[in-house]
Amino acid sequence: MNAAPETGYGQHVAIIGLGLIGGSIARGLRVAGGAASIVGCVATTEDAKRAVELGIVDEATTDLGKAVAGADLVVVAVPVGAMADVFADLARAMPAAAVITDVGSVKMAVITAAREQLGARIGRFVPGHPIAGTEHSGLEAGFGALYEDRRVILTPTPETDRDAFAAVEALWRALGARVTEMDAAHHDEVLAATSHLPHVLAFALVDTLARMAERTEIFEYAAGGFADFTRIASSDPALWSDIVSANRDAVLPVLDRYIGDLEALRGAIAGRDGAMLTSAFGRAKQARDRFASQYIQDQG
Repeated sequence: MNAAPETGYGQHVAIIGLGLIGGSIARGLRVAGGAASIVGCVATTEDAKRAVELGIVDEATTDLGKAVAGADLVVVAVPVGAMADVFADLARAMPAAAVITDVGSVKMAVITAAREQLGARIGRFVPGHPIAGTEHSGLEAGFGALYEDRRVILTPTPETDRDAFAAVEALWRALGARVTEMDAAHHDEVLAATSHLPHVLAFALVDTLARMAERTEIFEYAAGGFADFTRIASSDPALWSDIVSANRDAVLPVLDRYIGDLEALRGAIAGRDGAMLTSAFGRAKQARDRFASQYIQDQG
């Protein structure tokens, strides 16, 4: 790999997709400096023009081949369902020594697609997932500080070259992230419980209430707790439908367990079993308080 020693990840970076995640990577790299050029690949000529006007990248194009020509590192920041097609195009277009990584919230499905499409180039692929984001999306959603002090999980395959891994690790460290290495299957199980299930619940709750036509006034009286709990229901519906479907093997077991616990709580409410409710709520409070305390320490 033609990596510049001052960065560890190369002089020329191509980012496929400049939404919240890809756009924040580009903005962060421009703040960090070091890369000689950052090129973005987007869906429309209007977005390409706007990306340059906003200073997100040095150059932007709708032509993937042009975007990755001469790239040392390629970041694929498109929805999980679109990655197979992007990998197929990259296998034909990117330089032989280029390193490729992704930012998908699901790793097993992405790795399967990469193996099928990248072929002999699979050793240059380093699967990754930044644990960071907001409910916003689109070209103007990104910001350079998104990854500072945030965890990024890398899930290398047995084929992954160690120098490729080092390059991707260097990229994320340049953005201020804390890098963790994890088995891909375990990653999907953890994220199913901590990210994918919460999104399912938030979307489901808001959808249920929104369809209670005879009680549309409930949103007028919703307090801060409702806003906090349902904030992620403002996320991109197509993106999250894609993620949940791709990780269904890990999402379904934890969803089934939640449904079972919810049915037990319903039984306690129906049976006026205050002791059971207090016990369940108490366990939840203790667990949430421990998490909040640890989160504050990690961020401090």
